Amino acid sequence: MSNNTQLPSITQNPPIPQNAMTPARKLPNTNTYAGRFAVHIRALRLKAGLTVEELAERSGIPRTSIYNWESAISVPPTDKLPELAIGLGLKSVRKILPEQ
Repeated sequence: MSNNTQLPSITQNPPIPQNAMTPARKLPNTNTYAGRFAVHIRALRLKAGLTVEELAERSGIPRTSIYNWESAISVPPTDKLPELAIGLGLKSVRKILPEQ
């Protein structure tokens, strides 16, 4: 009696559902300003108990921008810092900037 069930190859990736989360993000390089900023802004967001989507809604900043900032892909322009501070519930924009 033969079993016609074919097992997937270990080297094949299973299909990814459309609603699947993206892979875990890499840790930013903290030797760069963008990396230090990314780690700091994410820590502030988590401390405030916010998701990226919630911070985007509260600050009026697109979630893709926040994701890029937290991933050290880019840093926010200075004119976005007050909006980011408001979204995080901070009284001072200076608290957003990472320590050198």
